[in-house]
Amino acid sequence: MALVHDFLLDIRGAERVFMELCGMWPDAHIFTPVYDEEATEGRFAGRVIHTSYLQRLRPTARTFRALLPLYPDAIESFDFSDYDLVISSSSAWAHGVLCDERTLHVSYCHNPFRYAWNDYARTVTSHRNPLMRAFLRRTFRRWRIWDGAAAKRTDRYVANSSTTQARIRTYFGRESGIVYPPVETSRFSPGTPGEYYAIVSELMPHKRIAVAVEAFNALRLPLIVVGDGPEGRRLRKLAASNIEFTGRLPDAAVAGVLQRARALIQTSVEEFGIATVESQAAGRPVIARRGGGALETVVDGVTGCLWSGGARELVAVVLQFNDTAVSPDACVRNAARFDAAVFRRRLLAEVSEAHVARSRPERDGRLGARVDLPLPRTVRDAQS
Repeated sequence: MALVHDFLLDIRGAERVFMELCGMWPDAHIFTPVYDEEATEGRFAGRVIHTSYLQRLRPTARTFRALLPLYPDAIESFDFSDYDLVISSSSAWAHGVLCDERTLHVSYCHNPFRYAWNDYARTVTSHRNPLMRAFLRRTFRRWRIWDGAAAKRTDRYVANSSTTQARIRTYFGRESGIVYPPVETSRFSPGTPGEYYAIVSELMPHKRIAVAVEAFNALRLPLIVVGDGPEGRRLRKLAASNIEFTGRLPDAAVAGVLQRARALIQTSVEEFGIATVESQAAGRPVIARRGGGALETVVDGVTGCLWSGGARELVAVVLQFNDTAVSPDACVRNAARFDAAVFRRRLLAEVSEAHVARSRPERDGRLGARVDLPLPRTVRDAQS
């Protein structure tokens, strides 16, 4: 069996899902175009890891995007002819692996590659250089063609939310089941909240953290921002002294930040949003932008509130929202719906159904009788 991920250069939400897959299948080989053991905190050390020719360039989480046009070719360079089952974890190119007719490929989709699809216009127009805009338009046009071909050869898609399910249908023309990402809810427990609000996020343009910075500059309330990314330097320059940037923190420290926050602030429409569930698992409410995964993870008026608009609207909702009226127990109960055990059970069901669907019309050429292909051993082992 093989597990495939877009890249292993840091630990974010998608990597946490992949870690759960690795825990479900501890003997599976890992395939990823580029890998950094130190940056991934040794979470995959000791595994059989296959990387692509791009590994020789030693890209990091800050530099790997410069190789963007090369990743489709890199993911197609892997040989899966000796594998019965391949599960890809994809928000970009991992779903494009080449498997032969004997190999079952199930792709867990975090989102079709956002820069080529749902975030295409903003990505292109954000560059002032006309040559760069032309390059991106050409690159993403080719990418969409490649994505379409890749989608046709994937046996089964599993979406992480209703939003991603709709995008798989729209962009790939494929149906998919929904299995929510796993959240290790046991890492969190309610505590005594402090006076600050919190953000736990990758600092990327599409996360719209600048909206929260502008709002809390006006509110003058304490805000702790956990995470790092290309937007980090710009955001720090925009922020007033009441906003603290911690960078990336260990899991235990993140749990502590969430446990003591008045509420978690979410400024972007997420496909799912693992941090929103983690906050609720810590007994704390979420002030989340209306749309996407928040509609599935936050119970408006019970475990948080949903808002729309920009910084001015966020200021208003923070001032109006009474976090002390939210029951920590209600937050914890809601978070339990997304526990890792639920993920494991539902994903195994999807893989089993994919196997059955693929083998159903198989017939013996001599007798015309159906052939019942055995469930791959790796799936049987995980079920047991």
